[in-house]
Amino acid sequence: MSLTLQSPPFSALSSSLQGRSRFLPGAGSTASNLVLFNNVRKSFPLIRASSSSLDTGSNTELDAVSSFSEIVPDTVIFDDFERFPPTAATVSSSLLLGICSLPDTVFRNAVEMALADSTCYGLENADLRLSCFVNKALVNVGGDLAKLVPGRVSTEVDPRLAYDTHGIIRKVHDLLKLYNEINVPPERLLFKIPSTWQGIEASRLLESEGIQTHLTFVYSFAQAAAAAQAGASVIQIFVGRLRDWARNHSGDPEIEAAISRGEDPGLALVTKAYNYIHKNGHKSKLMAAAVRNKQDLFSLLGVDYIIAPLKVLQSLKDSVTAPDEKYSFVRRLSPQSAALYNFSKEELVKWDQLSLASAMGPAAVDLLAGGLEGYVNQAKRVEELFGKIWPPPNV
Repeated sequence: MSLTLQSPPFSALSSSLQGRSRFLPGAGSTASNLVLFNNVRKSFPLIRASSSSLDTGSNTELDAVSSFSEIVPDTVIFDDFERFPPTAATVSSSLLLGICSLPDTVFRNAVEMALADSTCYGLENADLRLSCFVNKALVNVGGDLAKLVPGRVSTEVDPRLAYDTHGIIRKVHDLLKLYNEINVPPERLLFKIPSTWQGIEASRLLESEGIQTHLTFVYSFAQAAAAAQAGASVIQIFVGRLRDWARNHSGDPEIEAAISRGEDPGLALVTKAYNYIHKNGHKSKLMAAAVRNKQDLFSLLGVDYIIAPLKVLQSLKDSVTAPDEKYSFVRRLSPQSAALYNFSKEELVKWDQLSLASAMGPAAVDLLAGGLEGYVNQAKRVEELFGKIWPPPNV
């Protein structure tokens, strides 16, 4: 999605972003529940089991599965919000790039106001000025999203700080201060942090202050357990990416153990992480992302959040279940089943930097590095774009 600031430099740049006009930059939907809107003026309800989209008197599969988990649309196409109203949103560098590649969005003013901010404008250091503009743009857009969705808005923390605990904390405090200035309360916010050890430690410290964190790029049980011990509000696992890695690589003990049991490695990790969180009384909520098909979703029923692609949601919405069939959907994950799960002594350790590093297999190392690289590239592109279009008109 794109935002044209209607200045000659920006117009020239818009042509270079064509081909991405319907989708946000980047491979896949790394922002999970990222949503883009065009001329939206209303808030939306949660997707819950209620009335069917088909006038048949029967519930749909979407209604049925929504009674077990909160189903969040995974959309990067701004036209889709009417079909699947979003419950939450993520604001990120990827979103800013999207806003800057299409005309006529409700976020036009949010970015223009950021680029015209007098505090940022007065900074002589170009790098600090750009960083200020990006912070303002993220928060302005996040503030607009908070008015449009009933749930929380997750704000991406600069991925270049992934290995700097204190840098992450300073950045979150800066963003939180800006949100406070536009009257978005902390309880409506999450701060999205990569699950490096430094990111997990930052999450622990921020949560101790009452600041909600969203740890992403979790690809191993060690990361999930350490994140839960840190008290992260949301822990995000990418199911399909682990499956993709397993198809093309070998040598990861955790993945090979799952496959030897006849289990999908991504689904197995979500199940194990869920059981760990609930058996040990951690407060964290678990988010399953990169869900590729209905069977994935059915296998995860009971997990707190499922980020589902639109093709899966549409299939669920179009599939009608008779009243006696809706009870055939089985909750796979529950606190009761978690209580029966057995963990080894090695899995119940208090995780620290050394034990986490030694327990992360090649899949987690590769996927974490690849995810960070993509996020860093997007952050750099936003700064380059803002540098070219600043100052905007009337500044």
